Amino acid sequence: MTIKIYSASTTAPVNIATLKYWGKRDTRLNLPTNSSISVTLSQDDLRTLTTAAASSSFETDKLWLNGIEESVHTPRLSACLAELRQLRRQHEQVHAELAPLSQYHLHIVSENNFPTAAGLASSAAGFAALVRAVADLFELPQSAEELSRIARQGSGSACRSLLGGYVAWDKGDAADGSDSVARQVATKQHWPDLRAAVLVISDAKKETSSTAGMQVTVATSTLFQHRVDVVVPARFEQMSAAIVAKDFETFGKLTIADSNQFHAVCLDSSPPIFYLNDYSRRAIAIIERLNAIYGRIVAAYTFDAGPNAVLYYQQKDEAIVLGLLKEALPDINGWKPSTANIIPSFPEGIPKSLLDGLQAGVSRIILTSVGDEPQPTSKSLIGTDGLPK
Repeated sequence: MTIKIYSASTTAPVNIATLKYWGKRDTRLNLPTNSSISVTLSQDDLRTLTTAAASSSFETDKLWLNGIEESVHTPRLSACLAELRQLRRQHEQVHAELAPLSQYHLHIVSENNFPTAAGLASSAAGFAALVRAVADLFELPQSAEELSRIARQGSGSACRSLLGGYVAWDKGDAADGSDSVARQVATKQHWPDLRAAVLVISDAKKETSSTAGMQVTVATSTLFQHRVDVVVPARFEQMSAAIVAKDFETFGKLTIADSNQFHAVCLDSSPPIFYLNDYSRRAIAIIERLNAIYGRIVAAYTFDAGPNAVLYYQQKDEAIVLGLLKEALPDINGWKPSTANIIPSFPEGIPKSLLDGLQAGVSRIILTSVGDEPQPTSKSLIGTDGLPK
């Protein structure tokens, strides 16, 4: 007799914050010290694919990430699975005809199409995909906003990857984290012409994890409290309004300023935390020169906890931004056929010496745009034997 294996698969996106989350008021629940805002990026270019399966034949919970079996006995993962199982139990109590999946062990297989732990929000996409896949497997009725509270416990910024478009994560005030959830500021369709170019400056695992870095900053930085008390609340309202108004000038200025301040706070920690490298700083100098020449924000740079540059720009400025990048990075992987007609160029006022040498530190470019929320898929990573294919 063949024992049935229940499964569900989903893809989930990367999100890149334009207003950074850094610092926790509760490390166990991943409750942030400040609210944040991000852009969900297209899953055509950056995504995690996860399949979750349940069966009475499974002897224990198992997890495979990018082909390697990982421990399921971590506090973050255990917290997510426990809450999802509790919601399934409640669902089964209402619908007695359902299979008792809450009592079955889970096999979860996950794959990224981008470097893991290199500052490209891999944990955000990973936990968002895991929570969404298990929720779909369990046929849970909860909304994405409600599920974001669970995903947040796995990885703080994962809550934002459960929604598409432009997403806010409200820090909340409740001690139990019930009001620390993600919500959509605007859909992709509201402001669809935002573009992003990711310069993968290093795909190596970062030396200081985000979790460890936050703890050091909260404990030692004298600039940190001013940031969360004064600076971020004002920027949060300004950036939300800029997104609704499709005001790229304000959006870009705030994105740049917040990235710079985030890394300043990291440097103000003791010992100082360095996420940027010489190639990161070269990319910053190029974009600052570009904006100065045009007298407006043509492109806005931002860096998460890693050296990789994310450049936001408008579709109307694609030839300017990508022409400059093609001049600096003509031979790296990632250029799309759709950019073939863009001519490499750089405006007078940007020294060629500033562009020279950037390619030595950039391994590839990822061209993408604003994207949607996690999507169910028929593609399964688990075979009929309940193991990774």
